[in-house]
Formats: sequence, structure tokens, C-alpha cells
Amino acid sequence: MTMSAGWYLRRLSRMGPQEVVGRAGDTVRRRRWRTAHPSVPSVSGARFTSVLPAGALDAVPPDAEKRLVAEADRLMHGHAEFFGVVRDDLVDPDWWYDPKTGRRAPFGYAFGVPYRDEETVGDIKQIWEPSRHQYLTRIAAAYALTGDERYAERVAEHLRSWWAANPPLRGVHWISGIELGIRLLSWVWIRRLLDGWRGVHDLFEDNPVAVQQIWHHQRWLAGFPSRGSSANNHVIAEAAGQFAASCAFPWFPTSEQWRDSALKSLDRHLRGNTFHSGLNRELASEYHGLVLELGLAALAEADAAHVPVPATVRIVLLRMTDALAAVVDARLRPPRQGDADDGHGLVLDGAGTDRWGSLLATGDAVFGRLDWWPDVTGTDVRTPLLASLIDAGAPNVRRPAGRPHRLADAGLTLLRARTATGEIWCRCDGGPHGFLSIAAHAHADALSVEVRHDGVDVLADPGTYCYHGQPEWRRYFRSTIGHNTLELDGADQSVSGGPFLWLQHARSRVLESGPARWTAEHDGYRPSTHRRSVELDADTGELTITDEVRGQTRDARLAFHIGPEVTAELTGHRALLTWSRDGEDRSAELALPDALSWTAHRGESEPPLGWYSAGFGRKEPATTLIGTGTTDGATRYTTQLRFRG
Repeated sequence: MTMSAGWYLRRLSRMGPQEVVGRAGDTVRRRRWRTAHPSVPSVSGARFTSVLPAGALDAVPPDAEKRLVAEADRLMHGHAEFFGVVRDDLVDPDWWYDPKTGRRAPFGYAFGVPYRDEETVGDIKQIWEPSRHQYLTRIAAAYALTGDERYAERVAEHLRSWWAANPPLRGVHWISGIELGIRLLSWVWIRRLLDGWRGVHDLFEDNPVAVQQIWHHQRWLAGFPSRGSSANNHVIAEAAGQFAASCAFPWFPTSEQWRDSALKSLDRHLRGNTFHSGLNRELASEYHGLVLELGLAALAEADAAHVPVPATVRIVLLRMTDALAAVVDARLRPPRQGDADDGHGLVLDGAGTDRWGSLLATGDAVFGRLDWWPDVTGTDVRTPLLASLIDAGAPNVRRPAGRPHRLADAGLTLLRARTATGEIWCRCDGGPHGFLSIAAHAHADALSVEVRHDGVDVLADPGTYCYHGQPEWRRYFRSTIGHNTLELDGADQSVSGGPFLWLQHARSRVLESGPARWTAEHDGYRPSTHRRSVELDADTGELTITDEVRGQTRDARLAFHIGPEVTAELTGHRALLTWSRDGEDRSAELALPDALSWTAHRGESEPPLGWYSAGFGRKEPATTLIGTGTTDGATRYTTQLRFRG
């Protein structure tokens, strides 16, 4: 996907004057750096002192260690999976190769590589992901826990290979700041985890190539920060990586300056990216997890290096952790809201480790859990290692006395009921369209609902699937018809200007929000207004959704996306839903509005309809029920979901 002149004009229209000036400066700097050959400051006597405290590795639970070592062994044999693509070539990786398309990114000055053009470069996400080196942090952690030098030697081989193949400012790995920031954080942890290995000094502080790479990464991040309408999770990853490296590798004359600037940016943008309630302002659950991981990792570096941080850093991370505890379902799954690309800040665990349980466990170890938090039964490697570096204790701020059902500033309401067969969990969306002027990771999902029964997606948010290279699928998964809400006249509620750009944002307003009833409306179809009410009967578990359209006569489509574990049989205006959980059969009946004509769709491609994406790069057929009709200016549609045994 290449960007047209029209896209650049639309993108420019969403910038303020200060951002335009900053980006103009970036352009000048990129041109100047093409021919610049800066000298890396000489480093002598550099040492790494930010090691794990004694006993930290002993605190790793045996089952978590077993999962990690099994994962490391798979990686040692070259086996890995990135975004649904299985690879077996990681014994000796080609750092520029995309196995999905079979293409290899071109060499050249980094800022001249058309990385959005899949025909030229391949799928850039497939190329970038291994070079975050988070699979190497897993192998390094296996060394730290077992002492087996095979793991350390493999990590060293791959780092030296990467450094040789990716000289500063050459190729696709020097284009995006988030990639450089996360990669630096990985290198810090690799150095920490290999500390007992005899070759670690020759790999890092006594290695001129490693020192050069670290310096150039930090110089890049200081020169090209994400700014203005792009100051979302990317700028936090950049600041966290820069801060971590400045604390752990304080070897350069500019290290203190870089550290202080990165900490200032991290503090500012953690606050700016987070609602007071603790939810991430992008309203994309996976980015909430990414930012929380990055923030906790940065806090660990600060405390390990005895660098004071503003109190607001800990306060924001505490609130983010409490917010996560508030919104997860019975299986510790957060909402599937907004974009998701499987991005992680720090990876130290093997497959099968619950990401969200791990974050809550870390929150408990660092800040202390509240009585209303859900129980976490799983184990992980990352929590005891992070907690060993962080000064534990909750900031002296007021925390929720009970589990919140509403996070008002984020427009998120949760209706919950406990039945004999499990928890009914319903997320109602009445919040802002997204974050900043472009709302890059938002979906056109105003007033959408998401319903689960004991953690099973019944009315599901279909997910994200892709970013670049497949524009028709990108449009579908972020569209209004791709969510459990009402579409009018075949158009999205908000107006898109590109894959990460929204030109007009639907504005939602919550009118009522209680533990059992929610009402909101949005103006995305003005002069018409779509109003929705959702009511959950706590005794019976029956859910009633009422949609009202006020205004002009419009063509309407009401969508309900059924989760992939659920079978749906549509008969007239009723759908029987069946599934199994833990060996027990479950069922529900969906009574649909009889003023609409209902059809079932599954796995259709022209146009896309009836899909579910469990993770980035993966999709599978799932049933979508579509009701079509015409509003008459004062139309009401009522849908009832009744759970059975």
C-alpha cells in the first residue's frame, strides 16, 4: 500500500501548526543525515551494573520456567510463529525477509525505503517483528534460569548477525521509532539475563559494534520523536526504550541528557495517553496492555539505576492496573476494542502464559491488589523479575473501593450478572471515537456491544486482522458493519481518510449508565441520531438491546457478530446459539427485530463479512447476522438475548 498525494493532504489537514513545523524539521534532518557520518564517542571502562538482585531467579515458579524453556527450545530449533505465519528458518534468520509474501526488503537509506508498499518491501510487520528481538529475550531468560550456555551463544550469534546486516540508517529496521525503542529495551534485558555468561562483556560493553548500535539507536530516538497527532503508544515505546538504555548503558557523554529527556517525555505522554480512570485513551485494549508493559519496564530501569521518577509515573501505572482489573471478564480477558496487533513491551515468558493475568500479577507485586480484583491463578516469569527491580508500594492516591461498572471518561460501561452457568459480561461503548485528531487505532464502533458468557464470545468484536497491504480487509475490520451496532445508508459512522486516519469522528453521549442499564447516542449519521439502550436482568441473565433512529428515512443494517466457538442457526427472526465450555453444552436464543429481514453470513470475501480475528494476521470464519430494512424517522428495534442451560 502506497500513500497517494490525496492521503498526504488529508493527513496534513489533521495536524496543528506546531506539528507541521516539527515534521518539517524532521524532513530537513533526514536529508542531512543521509550524508552525515557522525563519530560515535569513544567508550572505555564501560560496565553494566543493572543486574538482577540475588534471589530474583529463584522466585520464578517452576511451571512458568518449564513453559519458557520449552519455548526457548522451539526457538533454538528455528521454529516460531509471527502473526499467523509459521517459520522454521530462525536458526539463521534473514532479517529483511518476509515469509508471507516471499519478498525481501530493499537495501538503502532507511528514510528512502517505501515500507508501506507491500509489492516492493513485503509485509513490513512480518519483517519488523523478529527484529524487536523479543524472541531473544526468551532465549536469554532460558539461559538465566538454566545456565545452559547454548542459549547464550545463540543469542550472541543472532545479535552479531543483526548488527552486521543492519548498519545505522540502512534498511527497514531504521524507519520506525517504536521498533528502535522496543529493540533497545530488549537489548537491556538480554544484557541483564546473560550477566552470568562468560562472553557477555565481549558481546556488549567491550564490543565496539554493539556500542555503536546502542548509540545510533539513541541518537535516532532523540532526533525523530513521534509528535502531535502521532503521539500515541509509539512515543511511549520510544521514550521507554530510550530511558531504559540511558539508565542501563550510561556510557556516553549525552546519556544523562537522553535519560532526562526520555523520562520527561515518558511522564508527559503516559499522562496524556491515559484517562483519569486508568484506561488508555486510544480505546484499544491491546495498546492498554502494551503501554502498561512499557511503563512498568521503564519504572524497573529507573529503580534499578536509582533514578527518581515523577510521582505521576507511578500513579498512572497504578490507575492503569486497577482499570485492567475492572474491565476483564471471568477468564481475565479484556474487551476486544479498537486495533490490536499483538504488540508486547517486554517478553520473558513461554507460550501459554496469560498476558493479562501476568500484568495483574505484576500489579499485585508492585502496587498491591484490591479486595475486588479478580483472582489470578496463573504464573509467569516476568512478574518476579520485574518486581525484583521495582520499589514496591502503591502511591498515596485514592483507589476504587469496589469494582467499577463504569469508566465514565472512557465511555465504557460493563453490565455483569452471575448466573448458575457462569458470568454474563457485556461491554457497552459510548466513548470518544479515538485518540488525537487522527484516532489512528479507532474503529467505527460507536454504541457497539460485546457479550460473553463465562469468557466465551457470544456477541463478538471481530478484531483487527491486518494493517498494511490488504486495504479491503483493513476497511472491513474497522467498519461499522464489522461491529455489533447499526449502520445507516451503507456508510461508516465516522469518515476514514486512510488505514490509520479518521477525518470525521462520531461523537457519542452516554445518557444513562447503571450496573444493569445503559443508554447512549451518537451523531455520526446526522441529521439522524442513533440511540441504543442495553438492559441486563441480573436474575434471569436476559439481555435486551433497543435501537432507536430519529430523523430522516434511511436504509439500515443491524449487525450481530457471533463468536467463533458458537454455532448459530437462524430461523426467521430467531437464532439458536450453541457452544461448549469445559465439556458442558451451553445455549442461548437471540430474538431479532421482526421489522428487519435477517440473513446469516459466514466467511464471505466479496465483500468481506462473517469473520473473526483472534490475533493479528489471523482470521477465521464466524457467523454474522445482518438485519436489513428502512427507518421511518422514528424507528425502534428490540433484540433479546436469552441464555439457557
